[in-house]
Amino acid sequence: MEYRRLGKTGLKVSALSYGAWTTFKTQADLEKAKELIQACVDAGVNFFDNAEVYANGEAEVIMGQAIKDLGLRRSDLVLSTKVFWGGPGPNDRGLSRKHVIEGTQAALARLQTRYVDLLFCHRPDPDTPMEYRGTSEWSPGQIEQALGIAAHLNLQPPVMEQPEYNLFERKKVESDYAALYDSWPGLGLTVWSPLASGILTCKYGGGGTAAAAAAPAGSRLALEEHKAKLATRAHHIAAAERLKPIAEELGCTPAQLALAWTLTNPRVSSAITGGRVRENMGALAVLPKLTPEVVKRMERALADALAAAAEAETAAKSEAEAVAEAEVQK
Repeated sequence: MEYRRLGKTGLKVSALSYGAWTTFKTQADLEKAKELIQACVDAGVNFFDNAEVYANGEAEVIMGQAIKDLGLRRSDLVLSTKVFWGGPGPNDRGLSRKHVIEGTQAALARLQTRYVDLLFCHRPDPDTPMEYRGTSEWSPGQIEQALGIAAHLNLQPPVMEQPEYNLFERKKVESDYAALYDSWPGLGLTVWSPLASGILTCKYGGGGTAAAAAAPAGSRLALEEHKAKLATRAHHIAAAERLKPIAEELGCTPAQLALAWTLTNPRVSSAITGGRVRENMGALAVLPKLTPEVVKRMERALADALAAAAEAETAAKSEAEAVAEAEVQK
């Protein structure tokens, strides 16, 4: 396992980590969770991510019990959680001082631990000015505002952010945050959805045609709350198929290829994974094979596929408009 510094904090996290979102409770009970966590630990993973909203807190319960049952030493682990969506009450969500304190205390009880190593504000709360620790899906301007408040009040500034980052979602990490990485106090990234909700595994591909996309039983897009992505992200599903030949050349799976690509960005401290632990950990062996030339081939293949999909969509729209106009003129 490779370990990377989280921004300028000095804390080292495994380059590949494990997150409980959509997995624990939803797709994995306690026994399965213990199996997954043990597989992660065996592979050298030390960072485990969670949030109070995941499975309405049950994901934290399962993770905490699994860690206890496995007898893992707390000091060997880096645990994170996030506060924002804590429940239905008027003070059970947001970033008020009350909810941050009570939400964190509740998370610690569910995780059966005295402390978490990383605490994220899961989303920005426009109603609440406060002292910050880490952020998730905040804009650069919001982070800069938090930095200014922290400096003015001599408080701990935000030092980490958890954005989405994958071959289809790149702008925030590669452009928007650029000025924050090396400025005070630095910014470390623990990125989520490096496989774009599983799309980059190519398991939804149907041979590369958007119309043939389908979700295998037990997959993320088979879940009710994610099914719509089969249609809304059909162009991504079809484009991901272009990575298969490159993966075959390198002797790896498309998932390992996509994860390794994420780690080629030195700004990424850890890519949060889920599901197929042993396969995902194999991405570390692929990373040295991703030469600049291979990376360019990957990015060009996806760009060409997405451009072709956009052209086809524009042509189909124009044809539909022409047909509609002809009907009107009849």
